[in-house]
Amino acid sequence: MNEKPILDACCGGRMFYFDKHNPNVLFQDIREVETTLCDGRKFEVKPDVQADFTNMPYPDDSFRMVVFDPPHLKYSGSKKELDGWQMMKYGALSPDWQDIIRKGFAECFRVLMPGGFLIFKWNETDIKVSEILKLTPHKPIFGHKSGKRSNTHWLCFMKCETI
Repeated sequence: MNEKPILDACCGGRMFYFDKHNPNVLFQDIREVETTLCDGRKFEVKPDVQADFTNMPYPDDSFRMVVFDPPHLKYSGSKKELDGWQMMKYGALSPDWQDIIRKGFAECFRVLMPGGFLIFKWNETDIKVSEILKLTPHKPIFGHKSGKRSNTHWLCFMKCETI
């Protein structure tokens, strides 16, 4: 097992953490960013490990918990859109997003120990959570909707011995 029991597979700016430097969490992201947003706020993505959530550098069964909050916005190809604050903060999905999310789920479950938990966060701005859940054979145990429009979903999965 990894010395840190929790992996955040695509940590971004660590926005939902109470402690953005929690010693129990290994923060991973594919990008490293330091910028100023349009409203003047400083924003940074500084992972402990720079890696792609579709091909992670950890052995099987390495973590007790995995947090998976992948990009949820579809990128249409517009430069203005790509340079916008939402894409900067949250990342963007390419046209092959189904394959990327499918591989991401598979990798998260691969590095998760049997009996471990996957916490999945998804915002339905562009894609319904029902479409996302078709991309993994695993079924969530429970979930919760949040946000002003209740379009952010938090789901909890458990890695069972049978799958």
